[in-house]
Amino acid sequence: MSDPSARTLPLHVAIIMDGNGRWAARRGLPRTMGHRKGVEAVRETVRAAGELGIRYLTLYAFSSENWSRPEPEVNDLMGLLKVFIRRDLAELHRQNVRVRIIGDRWNLRSDVLPLLLEAEETTRNNTAITVCIAFNYGSRDEIARAMQSLAVDVAEGRLSPEQITPPLIASRLDTAGMPDPDLVIRTSGEERLSNFLLWQSAYSEFVFMPEYWPDFDRAMLMRAIDIYRQRDRRFGNVAPASAAASSATPPPASLAVGS
Repeated sequence: MSDPSARTLPLHVAIIMDGNGRWAARRGLPRTMGHRKGVEAVRETVRAAGELGIRYLTLYAFSSENWSRPEPEVNDLMGLLKVFIRRDLAELHRQNVRVRIIGDRWNLRSDVLPLLLEAEETTRNNTAITVCIAFNYGSRDEIARAMQSLAVDVAEGRLSPEQITPPLIASRLDTAGMPDPDLVIRTSGEERLSNFLLWQSAYSEFVFMPEYWPDFDRAMLMRAIDIYRQRDRRFGNVAPASAAASSATPPPASLAVGS
């Protein structure tokens, strides 16, 4: 595996943290233990990403569909979020980490929303890595809210339909001001986006890893980045002749993940 500092790092890495429950089930443990171990993986990943020089790290923490899970599991997840913020916020702040929250904030539980707002406000002026937590997040909902915002402006005469462009739409999304993810990682072997950053990942590279999220660590992050570096990112353009020739030979199977 190559040295992460030897070649260009992805500016923005987004991760679908999947497999906590299955990790626990394979060990005969309750699902809650998988979620608790998953929090430890979050801590290690944030630390590793910051040390590697990644500027943005987005973590899919709780989707808008996750509310349909059994109430005891949802309550445990909310409890873990509160513990994470109370326990880790001061350390993240000391490390100059900026915390940003994306997702629908309306009707969030009164014991959760203030903590999320506190995390954002406390770290607002930090300038190292930005850790973006997708909480109560669904990409279709995000896009719908952006469209509603634009529709209001059109209805009130501040905007004409012809002025609506992709950059303007992006400016109304929860991720406004952030670069699109270069690399999207999903753990647990599943190979789908699950309503995560659908607009933003239009030209992202995808790496699907078989390991469950609680086992994710610095080495796995580096492995995903190494795979990312093998990709030819053309963004719709034609590859240079030299690159096209070098890509004529199929890559090893270990580098074909998510292709």
